[in-house]
Amino acid sequence: MNKSELVAAIAEKAGLTKAAAAKALDAAVEAIADSLKKGEAVQLIGFGTFAVAKREARQGVNPANGAKIQIPAKKVAKFKAGKALAEAL
Repeated sequence: MNKSELVAAIAEKAGLTKAAAAKALDAAVEAIADSLKKGEAVQLIGFGTFAVAKREARQGVNPANGAKIQIPAKKVAKFKAGKALAEAL
């Protein structure tokens, strides 16, 4: 499912226009991203939790030439499915 298909599904299930559903989806994604940027987790009961995790610096290998490279530390977004979602799958 891509974004336009998701917008159409939201519009149908919520009884909204596609434009209103697109605004709602964009606002939700922006709010989640803003919280993650602040280092806060976003928990949607029954769906799952979005959180920020730290990856330590490590050594890797360039697959093109086999040279060793240093991969810097960084923060990454993680998602953990909630119990209801995990059971539904």
